[in-house]
Amino acid sequence: MAISKQKKNELVADLTELLTNAKTTVYAKYQGLTVAELQDLRKAARENGVKIKVVKNRLVRVAMGQIAVYKDTDMTGLTGQLLYAVSDNDEVAPAKVLAEFAKTHNALALVGGFNDLGNALSEDDVKALAAMPTKNELIAQVVAQLLSPVTDSVSALSGGLSGIVSGLEAHAN
Repeated sequence: MAISKQKKNELVADLTELLTNAKTTVYAKYQGLTVAELQDLRKAARENGVKIKVVKNRLVRVAMGQIAVYKDTDMTGLTGQLLYAVSDNDEVAPAKVLAEFAKTHNALALVGGFNDLGNALSEDDVKALAAMPTKNELIAQVVAQLLSPVTDSVSALSGGLSGIVSGLEAHAN
């Protein structure tokens, strides 16, 4: 069923707004996924703050052409049936969500993506991005590193104090 020109313009406007605010956009081939599997993917994406869009590639190209950052972006990978995962607050989340889902669903294949600077990402770039820890995981690692000297000092002091107490008790007896 053909989409009216007005509907196409609305879709392009929505895509333009979505891509303008996006930190990272990752696209993947989804041919062979069932409707139920796509619903599961959308649910997993929502839980991670990622939006999944299934739109015609031509409309994505038009929307990207309206954004200054993406005007020179390589769009040759935008062919076939693709779905787009977009996040406006986490650079890693779209790649992670799709890569995790692709582990259990062979019909989903990562193809590429682009970042908020307009740089095209290859399939290998997207896989490397998916392997990175999330922003929250990185924050937790930094906090753990910052607290490790304090934790080590407290452990050393408590160990030393218990040794002194044991020595005093032995001397008293």
